[in-house]
Amino acid sequence: MTTLSVIIPMRDVAPYLGDLLLSLTHNDREDFEFIAVDDGSADATPQILAEHAQRMPNLRVLRNDEAVGLSGARNRGMAASSGRYITFLDGDDWLAPGHLQRAVAAIEELGCDFIRTDHVQVFGRRREVHRAPMGRRGVRLDPRDGILPMHTKTMVDYPYAWAGVYRRELLEEGLLRFDEELLTAEDRPWIWRLHRRASSYAVVSLPGVFYRRQVANSLSRVGDRRQLHFFAAFDKVLDELADDPDRDRFMLKAVQNYCAIIAHHLSERERLSPALRHVLRSRARERLRSFPPDVLAAVRPGIGKERLDLFATTLGIGI
Repeated sequence: MTTLSVIIPMRDVAPYLGDLLLSLTHNDREDFEFIAVDDGSADATPQILAEHAQRMPNLRVLRNDEAVGLSGARNRGMAASSGRYITFLDGDDWLAPGHLQRAVAAIEELGCDFIRTDHVQVFGRRREVHRAPMGRRGVRLDPRDGILPMHTKTMVDYPYAWAGVYRRELLEEGLLRFDEELLTAEDRPWIWRLHRRASSYAVVSLPGVFYRRQVANSLSRVGDRRQLHFFAAFDKVLDELADDPDRDRFMLKAVQNYCAIIAHHLSERERLSPALRHVLRSRARERLRSFPPDVLAAVRPGIGKERLDLFATTLGIGI
């Protein structure tokens, strides 16, 4: 029986595959499977994967002739998986030796639906450890308790799918699938859904994922229309809260998240074309004005003066 399935979507990551594949060999185990989903790469990614797969029996390679995006690639990998547990890794990142073994041991010992881990962000030669925003470590917790408080960074502000391990039952319940219409910000409704509907989770101090930042072709760096998918992502978060018993409390947190990500994209607007900048400003203005005044009054203290000034100067509105 396969214990762990590692889903690895990738596209045009040939310069980084050496680090990734070497780290997989240092995490290999007889009952692990690694599923690489090549999402329409046009560089040497397919050739490198094929060569490595000949030397690593637990590595399977799936190929999308045309790119379907990160969500679709992850979903295809999960559909082909057989592990009792599932985790993710991006094609330009890598793992510390033995990280997966330690993560599996943690979730098995704790017996929860999923665990979340810390990670290391990589800026060239510089490394920064980023801790999951939960102080209680190594104990079973209620995932819903990881959503609030509103003005503090919480677990729904830590959406990285690869910073965790998840029981297969969550996939069967529909909680691990990603919305394939979202080509960016797909992890936002995903993490909210997971924390609202799963039964138990834990945070463990295992900073074994190395997350490479400032990669030129990564989704966080592109400047096309995909960047605006965050509107649809957060609209989905709000829509799915409609029948939640804690809707009123959770909505305040979601709106504050929404305001924060609007401010982030406004601050990065120069990477967009003039036409897309216009769309961004127009949709941001419309969305902020759609929130009830009492909701905006409640979230305003957590937004911060810099973001409030940004709304005023770029959108001409105060909240």
